[in-house]
Amino acid sequence: MHVTALPAERAVTPFVRPRASNTTGFWTVAASFTALMAFATVTAPLWSLYQQRDQFSATTVTAAFAAMVMGTAAGFTLLGHLSDRFGRRAVVMSGLLVGVAGAGVMAASATLAVLITGRVLTGLAVGMVASTATAYLGELHVRAGHTAVGSAFPGLVATTANLGGLALGPITGGVLATWAPLPLHVSYLVFAGVMAALAVVVAFAPETVDVSAHSEGRPVRFALLPGARASFTGAAAVGFFALALLGLFSSLGGVIVRAQLHTASILVVGLVPFTAFAVSAVAQIALRRLTHIRLLTAGSALFPIGLALTTLSLYEPHLWLLLVAAGLAGGGAGLLFKGAVTETVRLARPASRAGVLAMFFAIAYLGMGLPSIVLSLVIQRTALRPAMIGFASVLAIGAVAAVVTAARTHRRVWFPERTPAAPNSRRTEKAMPHSQSDYHPPGHAKPP
Repeated sequence: MHVTALPAERAVTPFVRPRASNTTGFWTVAASFTALMAFATVTAPLWSLYQQRDQFSATTVTAAFAAMVMGTAAGFTLLGHLSDRFGRRAVVMSGLLVGVAGAGVMAASATLAVLITGRVLTGLAVGMVASTATAYLGELHVRAGHTAVGSAFPGLVATTANLGGLALGPITGGVLATWAPLPLHVSYLVFAGVMAALAVVVAFAPETVDVSAHSEGRPVRFALLPGARASFTGAAAVGFFALALLGLFSSLGGVIVRAQLHTASILVVGLVPFTAFAVSAVAQIALRRLTHIRLLTAGSALFPIGLALTTLSLYEPHLWLLLVAAGLAGGGAGLLFKGAVTETVRLARPASRAGVLAMFFAIAYLGMGLPSIVLSLVIQRTALRPAMIGFASVLAIGAVAAVVTAARTHRRVWFPERTPAAPNSRRTEKAMPHSQSDYHPPGHAKPP
């Protein structure tokens, strides 16, 4: 009897998504963060065009800008902590896709209501990504083996991506509005394509959060080191005042430039907020070796000088003076913001890092919108120049007071890495958790 052997069943190999290296993932996340923040401010030079087309008042322009800030605050508060539970990669991807949706809505905006809807979606995207990307960059940098926990480099990249992206938006919008067709549409379509492409690339980045570790219980959304609440309050206040100044240039800056300099150039209108944000990023890079206390001190010195020159430019309307004022004010604001973010990262418990950063950014980004709204309402009832003097005075005094508070309360915080080791003994992981390069907080994946 002849028996025919059946062919052996082929083993089925499960599909495994290829992963990029930690270094590649690091720069991919940085690029995604930069692109989203640039999209958030691409409208800065376009507000004057909306003002011409739809007869927007200064208050209407500021309210439309503030819609993004409100969406950002909601995103930070409600969604910014989710990456501590569901992973960094998924939240960054989702935020980019929400940004794509916002860009699509704004490209089709025919009414103020639709425009505001797009701005709210933009804010939600920023709220999802900013705190998540900041935590993600720090963790990817450690996993790549470049340095131990606590290095200033990931924080420098994060804040440079944040403020550098905010700088790229106005100049990109100004260039496209000047030389490309459909100035109120093309900028949004360009950024929609860039963010969609980056969302695909981020899908291959390594994950740094061990999602399975959170399956039995939710991580605490907001957990600080012992004695850190007062210091966190000071850092958040510094962030609030720093972004209040940058928010002024992003919202009312274009309207003021157009009115004071009597220019119709959209590129010139976008040049002023670009200068403020660009110098803020450059200042952080140039002074990256300073401790966060010295960053706050330098920032608090430049901040009021820039505000004073900004006010002076209203009496002496020269483009060069306004650019110098924007540069000095932006540089001071950038140093303040960098110092505040660095301190916030140090104050957070590792398993709640994104949640603590989300709360910080929620407070800071309220500063980008609320003070400018108040100023726009004031100048409806009084002259711009005295209103600007009062506005500059409040910001300068508030920023200096916040810096003093942050510096004083910093000394009261118990930082585990400062715990002294016993003589002639090896430091234990329990005594020195945050200073050990091989320590991995609960809920964070250990690198291979």
